[in-house]
Amino acid sequence: MATITATITVSLTTPTRRSLTNSVNLRYLLFNSHSKFATLQRSFKSHKTRIAVSSSLSIDVPVKTAPPSFLDRIDTTFLHFAKYHGLGNDFVLIDNRDIIEPKISPEKAVQLCDRNFGVGADGVIFVLPGFNGTDYTMRIFNSDGSEPEMCGNGVRCFVKFVCQLENLHGRHSFTIHTGAGLIVPEILEDGNVRVDMGEPILKASDVPTKLPPNKDHAVVKSELDVDGIMWNVTCVSMGNPHCVTFSGKGFENLFVDELKLAEIGPNFEHHEMFPARTNTEFVQVLSDSHLKIRVWERGAGETLACGTGACATVVAAVLEGCAERNCTVDLPGGPLQIEWREKDNHVYMTGSAELVYYGSLPL
Repeated sequence: MATITATITVSLTTPTRRSLTNSVNLRYLLFNSHSKFATLQRSFKSHKTRIAVSSSLSIDVPVKTAPPSFLDRIDTTFLHFAKYHGLGNDFVLIDNRDIIEPKISPEKAVQLCDRNFGVGADGVIFVLPGFNGTDYTMRIFNSDGSEPEMCGNGVRCFVKFVCQLENLHGRHSFTIHTGAGLIVPEILEDGNVRVDMGEPILKASDVPTKLPPNKDHAVVKSELDVDGIMWNVTCVSMGNPHCVTFSGKGFENLFVDELKLAEIGPNFEHHEMFPARTNTEFVQVLSDSHLKIRVWERGAGETLACGTGACATVVAAVLEGCAERNCTVDLPGGPLQIEWREKDNHVYMTGSAELVYYGSLPL
């Protein structure tokens, strides 16, 4: 048993004063480290009245230990993530710097990407430790669970996420190990990201495609029969395979908004001429420095933007003689600036990447 003296200074309404003189709210009891009882003093201030109430109570209050809440277990049972998009091409980003394998399986990635029963995304991207001297490693699972070599829009989101993780501000560049090799992105002063995507791969067997090469080991404006329609295609790899088409038999210019991509796209992706499947870009030439495209992505379907697809499109346009080396490429989600530099043969992509939100999900 113990005696507790409570001194309360308060300015309250008359009914509250009356109730306060009869009892002391024991929810304000404080316990020090030496005893399970303590002296409670609370002061409530007002511009008018100050009253003092003393109460001598003999009580025995048991010490209770609250059971752990789910918040106490959040670090071990929840997956923390950030949602980013690059021109509407959206991704779940996961901080994976502490281990070398992705924290979730491809099957779990499919669940996360589901737009009705999950977060909703075109893919899940993991920020892993660097490899062979690089700053970081990037891996990605598509919405169907497949793993592409890399992703152009995804790498811009990747870099923005890294800057958030490392609390970096201003201009920074990084070396990123990917399945397509070394990628070097740089955050610019305006917040956009410029990415050195490396050299395009044109050799047919390396794209890969089974179409016979027709120009210096490359496939340039070659005919491809897709369900009875003859398309003219150029094949380019930006570390992942692309089939780019500007025209076909009976139509010299595409109007991409009129295409039924959900019907056409899968037939390109799974065509027997592409042993690793393919991404496909349907291109409308607006001028020699302005292109408009829609993309059917391998493993994700039609997306609002595809960075590697925009790069492959400019390379193909130069090879076919219908565009310059520096182009604005309009995608449904917005524009990218693509340059295929003659002096180093590298393709440079510049565009935005934006944070949508942070979240946590039970594993």
